Amino acid sequence: MAVAVADLSVTGARGRFAVRTWTPPSADGATPLLLFHDSLGCIELWRDFPEALAVATRRTVIAYDRLGFGRSDPHPGQLDLDFIAAEARLSVPLLQQACGFETFVACGHSVGGGMAVEAAARHADRCRALITLGAQAFVEDLTVRGIRDARGGFETETGLAKLARYHGDKAEWALRAWVDTWLSPAFKDWSLADALGRVTCPVLAIHGAQDPYGSRRHADLIAGRGGTVEVLEDAGHFPHREAQQTVVKLISTALSRWPCHVGIVTLTAHLTIMIS
Repeated sequence: MAVAVADLSVTGARGRFAVRTWTPPSADGATPLLLFHDSLGCIELWRDFPEALAVATRRTVIAYDRLGFGRSDPHPGQLDLDFIAAEARLSVPLLQQACGFETFVACGHSVGGGMAVEAAARHADRCRALITLGAQAFVEDLTVRGIRDARGGFETETGLAKLARYHGDKAEWALRAWVDTWLSPAFKDWSLADALGRVTCPVLAIHGAQDPYGSRRHADLIAGRGGTVEVLEDAGHFPHREAQQTVVKLISTALSRWPCHVGIVTLTAHLTIMIS
C-alpha cells in the first residue's frame, strides 16, 4: 500500500513547527492519529513506525517536532513546569487549524504520552481515543534513577553529537530540558491525576516490562478501570521500536473496535500557516 508523505510548516506565536503526515489511500473519513514524541525525540526518531501505523490502521498519522526539537524552531526559553499540559493547550489547536482535522486519536511516547493524556482531557469533545507508549503519570523514583543513570552518556561529546544529528544546535537545550526538568525539586510533585480524571475516551496503555524509566504503575493509572493495559515482557522504554509489529497490531485492533471513524482531514504538503 502506497503511503503519501507530506511535510508541513506551521508557524504560531512562539515559533515554527515542523510537521509530517503519512496518509494511506484508504484514509478518507477516518480520524487521524496525532503523535507526541518523547523528551529527546523528534519526527525522524519515530523512524518507520508512523508509516506502519498508517498502513495498519488505514488512517492519516501526524507527527510534529515540538519547539526546541528536530527541525522546529528553538524554544524561546526554559521549559515551564506545566510544559506537558501546555502542549495540549498551545500546540494542539495550531495543528488542528493548520492540518484541517477536527477529531483525533492522541498517541504519545514517554513524556509525549503525558501530553497525549492532557490533549485527551483538554479536548475531550474532539479526542476519540488515547494511546500511550511507555508514558509516565507521575515522578517515580525509578524514573529519576533512570534519568540520572542515562544522563552521563548523553553529556559526553559523543552523546551530544548523536543528539545533534536530529536536533542540530538545539541538542544541548533538549538534553538540559529533559534532565534538569525531571530532576528539579520543583517538578517532583507533578502528576497526570487531574487530567486523567477528565479523560472520557477509550484508553490503551502499552508498557514495556523492562522499562528503566517507569514501572507498570504508570500504565495502570493511565488506563484506569475502564481502559486496557498491555505489558510487553521483552520490551523496554521504546515498545514501538523494540516490538513494532506487536504494538502496531495492538493499536490497529483497538481502533477497529472503538468508534473513531468520524473526522475528515485535509493536508497540504509544504504548507506554511501563520496563526497568532
